[in-house]
Amino acid sequence: MFSARWQVNAYSRVLRRCLENDGVLVPRRAIHRTAAAGSPGAPARLPSPYLKRTYSTPSTETTTAPGVSEVSLNKYEAACTNHLNSLFSPLDFPPEISRRLLTHASHPTAIHGHSGRFGFLGRRALEMYFLSFLHSNVNAAKHQSYDYAAILARSLHTYNLGEHVAPKWSLGDALIWSPAASADLLDGAPSRGPDPHMTGESWSHLAGLRSIGLYKVMGEAVQAVMGGIYHQFGGSVAHRVFHTRVLPHVLLPNAPEGVPVEFHAAALNVCERMGGVNGPLLPNNPSPSKLKA
Repeated sequence: MFSARWQVNAYSRVLRRCLENDGVLVPRRAIHRTAAAGSPGAPARLPSPYLKRTYSTPSTETTTAPGVSEVSLNKYEAACTNHLNSLFSPLDFPPEISRRLLTHASHPTAIHGHSGRFGFLGRRALEMYFLSFLHSNVNAAKHQSYDYAAILARSLHTYNLGEHVAPKWSLGDALIWSPAASADLLDGAPSRGPDPHMTGESWSHLAGLRSIGLYKVMGEAVQAVMGGIYHQFGGSVAHRVFHTRVLPHVLLPNAPEGVPVEFHAAALNVCERMGGVNGPLLPNNPSPSKLKA
């Protein structure tokens, strides 16, 4: 029976062989055979079956997605920019960033860039702000012990964001995606423009929203927008967006997927101090209520 130390040493040798050959695991015999065939002291060459593969990435300047013209791409870009600028005024989103934030990887135009990287950043920003809020309001829990990781996973679940936050941001009017559904399920869905898969709102009337992935796609869009705000405007602005445009919508009183009720008063208090759900996103800007006064 092999010892645990022998197994660790074996894994180390395999890893070392992999690293020495540019990430390709080459049989030891093949390495010795090619080394013996070359000159003394020369580095071993990989035999032909183990040659490292190289891939070429198409240039976005010369390659366009099938069925998507340059005019359509510019139209998508303008629509995304107008939507985000009006939603998060006075923030000014760059056109290219706007298009990427509201382009899901399922759509053909994703070849020109999609929201994947911003979604990764947005999830981390949401988790950071939410855990910071929970731990700063421990006294509000009335000495009850909570599993904060479970609260985080439940309250900021992608489906939860897509169902309760995305409609508040009207992301269905601008999100570019293609639903993963059969033609029978999508039969009769109204087309908005030349591309029937252009926006999520086209499918909002369907009953099987979860089956076509609408809530998941919309939740990923919320995460991407948060990541884009954090990347483009900084953590202070993203923090305000979280407390005024995200957290109040995922409290969900009397719902198991919501935030525990003990934290609701603290969350609403923070939101009110920042100007409410439509409060200013830049500290120097007055709130809409003060403008009217």
